[in-house]
Amino acid sequence: MGISNLIFALCVGAAAFLFGKNVIKIKRNIMLGRDIDRSDRSSERWKTMARVALGQSKMVVRPVAGFLHILVYLGFVIINIEVLEIVIDGLLGTHRVFAFMGGFYDFLIGSFEILALLVLVSCVIFLIRRNVVQIKRFVMKEMDGWPKTDANLILIFEILLMSAFLLMQGADLTLQKLGAAHYIQAGAYPVSSFLASLFDGMSMEAVLGFERGFWWFHILGILGFLNYLPYSKHFHIILAFPNTYYSKLEPKGAFTNMESVTKEVQMMMDPNADSFAAPAEGVADEEPQRFGAKDVNDLNWVQLMNAYSCTECGRCTSECPANQTGKLLSPRKIMMDTRDRLEEYGANLDAKEKNPDDGKYLLDNYITREELWACTSCNACTQACPLNIDPLSIILDMRRYLVMEESAAPTELNTMFTNVENNGAPWQFSAMDRLNWKDEA
Repeated sequence: MGISNLIFALCVGAAAFLFGKNVIKIKRNIMLGRDIDRSDRSSERWKTMARVALGQSKMVVRPVAGFLHILVYLGFVIINIEVLEIVIDGLLGTHRVFAFMGGFYDFLIGSFEILALLVLVSCVIFLIRRNVVQIKRFVMKEMDGWPKTDANLILIFEILLMSAFLLMQGADLTLQKLGAAHYIQAGAYPVSSFLASLFDGMSMEAVLGFERGFWWFHILGILGFLNYLPYSKHFHIILAFPNTYYSKLEPKGAFTNMESVTKEVQMMMDPNADSFAAPAEGVADEEPQRFGAKDVNDLNWVQLMNAYSCTECGRCTSECPANQTGKLLSPRKIMMDTRDRLEEYGANLDAKEKNPDDGKYLLDNYITREELWACTSCNACTQACPLNIDPLSIILDMRRYLVMEESAAPTELNTMFTNVENNGAPWQFSAMDRLNWKDEA
């Protein structure tokens, strides 16, 4: 093993360590949420994950963006086979270690090149859509600053990586023709053969320098991109699979009841029920939880995973009727705010050990009450999301907090609650007076 192989091994090891450290931190943050059981109906969950995450079924609802995204997705998955060869070559000092596969290897390399070109073109189109055409959902207020920069950096990263790969291939093909040592004639080059002309007239040493330079740029770029993922919305390429697996399977219109409230009602109906018996003597009562959610630790872990999985594509917001009519609500912003607050909460936890309290909360400091009450609970956002993210569940839990902890519902709702309590119906008339209309002349 030469010095270059040792340096490469250290780079791979350092990248893997840093990535693992960040993944552990994100998992810790997600598990700060309340527990929720999503282990039921496993076969249906596997089918949902295969259809939505692997099959991209909800992406193609918008054909142009869906088709381009599938090209990038397939390129990312399949070209990683080529990355495996690069890693082995880098560690062992070999070159094209999989060349023994013969004709199949030629097919693979040719496919990689075509996919790399398609990924490159798709990313250029995505950049144009975001920055030149400026599609509305990409230029909304919550996309100002870092979110816009992050999206552009990801696309530029991928363009540079694919360009380096194709240039590396072109230099490699030139070295094969020049008879350079270790550069065996293997592979098919339907795209990079056109780039090989860039190296015409150069000495073998110069071409070798370009080939090694593109090789190092490509693989170090991939390792760098790997460690950029945890800081980016692009982390969804990893969380898409667990997120869709644990997504809600019940009908979208079915709202969940709070277990503590359900128990109270059942105890009122049947005080002798064994399942609600008082705790045994000497057993301390657990600290009561909030009704609903005020901060991220009041949400459940699936909701927090949803926040980390958000792609910031804006499909949810573009389908939201409240947003379309000019109201403040943006379901995408709800997910982005939840993730930002969770990151802040986790950082406070690291800095202050077991006391992350900084006097700030998800409610008011990140998400306003006006946003929450603008929601019509129509589920258009959950239907539109390509990863089955459920912004509505967060909105409803925060509304529950406002109603049940602060009695801070809008006047119209408080009037309705009072009528239900006093009259058994949302109207101001008592049950005895409801049919008086029939006696009117």
